[in-house]
Amino acid sequence: MPSNEVDVLLTLSALNRGQIQSVKRAAALFNVPKTTLRRRAAGVNARRDCQPNSRKLTELKEEVIIGHILNLASRGFPPSLNYVRNMADRLLAARSAGQVGKLWLNNFVKRTARLTTYFSRPYDRQRALCENPVGIKG
Repeated sequence: MPSNEVDVLLTLSALNRGQIQSVKRAAALFNVPKTTLRRRAAGVNARRDCQPNSRKLTELKEEVIIGHILNLASRGFPPSLNYVRNMADRLLAARSAGQVGKLWLNNFVKRTARLTTYFSRPYDRQRALCENPVGIKG
């Protein structure tokens, strides 16, 4: 039985105000799973609101990494993916926590709206020579 967060919150609100006395009845009225309702009433957060146990870097350390990336990019030196991974590994090494996982970098970029990745390609030498002002005038 699919339910969304709004339904769960409305059901909990009705239970807390005393409009509905039974969790079973409230679950049936609002089409919400009883187990979800019992867990939320006991104070357990929704899974999407919890930080996973496998996440090695804290929110603050990820913000430090984001700030450093944006600072470098604003100066015209956007860091490579390996540089960002090494930065995260150095932060973890400071507290002997190992290294970030294989997919950490991809997930980090996906969940951070301020970051995007671009891949550059080699600049053609002949094109570079043509853009040289001396070569154009010559």
